[in-house]
Amino acid sequence: MVHDRRKADHIRINLEEDVQFPRLTNGLERFRLAHQALPELALMAVDTRVDLLGKRLRIPLLISSMTGGAETARTINRRLAAGAQACGAAMGLGSLRAGLEQAEMANTFRVRDVAPDILLLANLGAGQLNTGYTVDHCRRAIEMVEADALILHLNPLQEALQADGDWDWSGLLPKIETVCRQLGAPVVAKEVGWGIGEQTARRLADAGVAVLDVAGAGGTSWSEVESHRAATPMLREVCRAFADWGIPTAEALLMARRGAPGLPLIASGGIRTGIEAAKSLALGATAVGIAGPFLEAAVAEDGAVAAAIERFTAELRIAMFCAGAGNVAALREPDRIQEIHP
Repeated sequence: MVHDRRKADHIRINLEEDVQFPRLTNGLERFRLAHQALPELALMAVDTRVDLLGKRLRIPLLISSMTGGAETARTINRRLAAGAQACGAAMGLGSLRAGLEQAEMANTFRVRDVAPDILLLANLGAGQLNTGYTVDHCRRAIEMVEADALILHLNPLQEALQADGDWDWSGLLPKIETVCRQLGAPVVAKEVGWGIGEQTARRLADAGVAVLDVAGAGGTSWSEVESHRAATPMLREVCRAFADWGIPTAEALLMARRGAPGLPLIASGGIRTGIEAAKSLALGATAVGIAGPFLEAAVAEDGAVAAAIERFTAELRIAMFCAGAGNVAALREPDRIQEIHP
């Protein structure tokens, strides 16, 4: 029941409190797509499709992992999945630890009946590989939700700020490599909002991960989230000391591209618009991940997630059109994006 309370707290805090990075941004404001006054394209012919992990996405969007393991999460997950199905996006589930350890929580994650065609990612914390979790647990998580791949999320700072967190992160890389080698399904390594640097990207690629989600700083600050559920005033102050910690998303994306040039990259962390998505794609991402705005839509009403995705898609399509890029690959052509120097 501890996990149930924690997940319910996370949903409530994200919806009710200001938990954005106080000063740090995602860094995408440093870049500008080069406007084309004569794009020589038809707007509706702009092709936003991409391939990721063997599936075709109509738009290069992952609804990032958010929740599960609490009764309030079931409706949220089903609305997120229905929106992804309607619009051709991918979806990541929240950590399935609660579903593995409490059988009654498994249904809060199951969404295949409303999203039979989407790229669906199961999710477990990498740190749990040091608490007795094995390849079998990872396989069971995938089977539980009929997922196409497994996210192993990397959240050492968040765990360090939790009184009941997983604090031992020693020797994890060989265990991640074992999962990649033995699971029989692709593994995505994902930060949760503080970024993946060049060296870590290289090590994860060498370990066999199939995709990196850089999940940089600039969106939701999970140290701020944890400050709202800290058990003591001292721990609350420690959490707030890390409010602006991390690698901004744009920097993490460029670092990961250098460290793991052969891997598909997902850019997430503070991305809110289709314009920011277009910039991320131009910088080398295969897709972008967004969480916060879709959480707000999912608690609003049925259909709100699909409406939010449609707005995002319209922004992305127009940005590509005005940049003269008829498809996502064309966004990566030389001189399509410029760094702005102050």
